[in-house]
Amino acid sequence: MAQDIIDGINPTRMELLSLKNRTKLAIKGHGLLKEKRDALIKEFFDILDRVKGIRENAEQSLKEANDALLEAQIAMGDLAVRKAALSVKESIDVEITSRSVMGVAVPVTNVKMEERSIIDRGYGFSDTTIQLDEAAKKFEESLKYLIELGEVEKTIFLLAEEIEATKRRVNALEHIMIPRFQNTEKYIDMRLQEMERENFVRLKMIRSTIEKNEKAAAEAAAAENAE
Repeated sequence: MAQDIIDGINPTRMELLSLKNRTKLAIKGHGLLKEKRDALIKEFFDILDRVKGIRENAEQSLKEANDALLEAQIAMGDLAVRKAALSVKESIDVEITSRSVMGVAVPVTNVKMEERSIIDRGYGFSDTTIQLDEAAKKFEESLKYLIELGEVEKTIFLLAEEIEATKRRVNALEHIMIPRFQNTEKYIDMRLQEMERENFVRLKMIRSTIEKNEKAAAEAAAAENAE
């Protein structure tokens, strides 16, 4: 038991009472952490179910965009496509906020993107083709999926980290701290009982000694009176 108790503990009733309160708090904390872990795991798998669909949409959209870009390069030439791309104006505004999932701050993205015409994009239409317009449109659509995918994948990463950390705390309380508190309680209680027995024996011996002394004194007094 000595290896499973708190070091430097004093076997007193005050210490025992304090330790019992700490044990109650540890047990309560253990229950709350288990609830948090279970809620995080549920949220994790709920989001994980969404990821597959979002990733498939992003991959399909990027495939279509790359196919459209390849057609534009064939029709216009790679140099002309690059030149047009350098003229394109930014078309997306992303606002990133956060929400709390059991105390974990996860990202929330708000994408603002308006459908644009050739003129809005910034490149001229006299030296470009319809294939380039289609490629630009497809890549704009892909951006929305990629941003959403980034949001949910970052959320999954953060939740996974917190789940692992919470599991470690739960295990530490369950297998180390609470048993150590309980073993220390038993140790203190055992030592207090031993001290009570020792005190009882000591008091009994003192009383016996006093009684013997009183008896001896009485006998001596009686002997003196008899003389």
